[in-house]
Amino acid sequence: MPTTSSTTTPPAVISRLLAHVSGHAAERPDEPAVITADGALTWAELAVSVDTASRTLHAHGIGHGTVVALATGRDRHALTALLSVWALGATAVLLDERHPAAHLGSVTANSDAEWIIAAELTPEVLGNGLPVLTASDLFEEPAEAAAVAAEPKYSPDDVAYVIHTSGSSGRPKGVDVSFGNLEAFVDAIETLGMPRGGNGIVAVSPAFDGWLWCTLLYLVHGNALGIVDLARSAADGPAAAIAALTPRVVCLTPSLLAACEGGVDSAEAIVVAGEPCPPDLAKRHGTGRRMLNVYGPTEATIAATWADSARGDDLTTIGTPIPGYAVHVLDPEGRPVPDGEEGELYIGGPGVALGYRHEPELTARHFVTDPLLGRVYGTGDLVRRRADGQLEFRGRGDTQVKVRGFRVELTEIERRAVGPGVAQAVAYLLPGGRTIGLAVVPAEGYPGDGELRDLLAARLPAHQVPSGIRRLETLPLTPNGKTDRAALATAHAAADGDGRQPPEPADALLSTVTRVWNTALEQPVTDVDADFFASGGHSLLAAGMITALRQETGVSLSMRELLSNPTIRACADLVRARLAQTTAAS
Repeated sequence: MPTTSSTTTPPAVISRLLAHVSGHAAERPDEPAVITADGALTWAELAVSVDTASRTLHAHGIGHGTVVALATGRDRHALTALLSVWALGATAVLLDERHPAAHLGSVTANSDAEWIIAAELTPEVLGNGLPVLTASDLFEEPAEAAAVAAEPKYSPDDVAYVIHTSGSSGRPKGVDVSFGNLEAFVDAIETLGMPRGGNGIVAVSPAFDGWLWCTLLYLVHGNALGIVDLARSAADGPAAAIAALTPRVVCLTPSLLAACEGGVDSAEAIVVAGEPCPPDLAKRHGTGRRMLNVYGPTEATIAATWADSARGDDLTTIGTPIPGYAVHVLDPEGRPVPDGEEGELYIGGPGVALGYRHEPELTARHFVTDPLLGRVYGTGDLVRRRADGQLEFRGRGDTQVKVRGFRVELTEIERRAVGPGVAQAVAYLLPGGRTIGLAVVPAEGYPGDGELRDLLAARLPAHQVPSGIRRLETLPLTPNGKTDRAALATAHAAADGDGRQPPEPADALLSTVTRVWNTALEQPVTDVDADFFASGGHSLLAAGMITALRQETGVSLSMRELLSNPTIRACADLVRARLAQTTAAS
């Protein structure tokens, strides 16, 4: 096992994880443990790197209880950084370095972060005013070591990591997950008996606990972390980027799986999590190979239930509790509902997180101690328990929605939108479940739809930025006086796609590009000068569109070129120029 330092013994669950690393390193030292675009690490190299990095962090004064923000999720040293922080009993705060600076600043401040470990020294990282170590710094001990406590006494209630979800208060809220919670999760995934060795796929944001699910599942079973950056995948698209790793195990959100189906043919096991799995997707991939449909909020330590085809579960359900967990289906008064009836899902057991960081009232409201059930977390999700014990997911009971695997609190978007020139704002999920719409009641000085969207893009992660904005004089209400989000979503979809076909552009190439865009996007684009990303596009859809455009025109565009030419007209002009160059050369 890596020693981490001469003066520090890791928390018990981390010792187990490090023992997995050591075991894989002893059995197959030269097989890859991490594979990224910037390089790879073997299991032997990973074991050495964790040991070295732990000593370096210890010398910098990082130890028990130190809060360290990690912006390394797509780097080959991402796992090294996480394990070395945990080996010292420090708290990891998971960041996505591509989120706007304002969001990163809010997260690091709310977390009480004292250090940042980053893959790159970007302005967003440096703008937080905290000391920063790069991935390469992890292997260079400082000339003068800081004084740290020799042998800390760990508690299972020490915070292992903090993940921020969209907050009901209108700002990101941090969930404190303890080493004891983490141990319950590791206990559960060690029972899965997944294929050992080979490559796994990590393709989600490192600020999403789906990243931890992939990372820890693969580590336990000896699969290499094949970190795929879908936003910067090759012109052939995300499916090709995944297929290039010939994965043995694949963990994706259902939306990602649907977009990358051609890349998972080699997989012996597929795991979907993060959002409801469409029945047809489960049917296609749950035949002839093992498939798991996993459910779990951040507040229950990554996962709480799973449906597993290996034991004959119905993959259209979210299955039954994972080992050590308990679930309860309750009515609004907190009473158990009979099987077959709908109720709110409450989760109990050792995986229930400590609560929300610096939010005691919010914690008390959602984490409840019941005389009969013990301490439970109320998910806000509606489920129905079948006679066979499997749970059917029935939707949300509040204003939280899932967008591309991320949990989004609509009130956070609304809080960011209201300000000078905007009297009211209501966010809603558009049909299809992949994009957000926003209705606003403008006031004097309204900045304009484009300017408001740019403002939100500077303050929110990409998956929370509305794809379309509608201006209204008044907002529709439900009979009980609440804003009718469903009516807004329906009206928005009808206004953007009421059965009209986009007008046929004047030339054939422009027509071809328009058709490709409207195949990729959920709502048809009628304006050849509309921005792809403002019309609901994102990096995953863009990758698929680039592939379709190459098939239609023979021209391969890069993601960078699309970002620089994000309208139908500009994209068509670029393709036209590339075709002209090819003709001239021949």
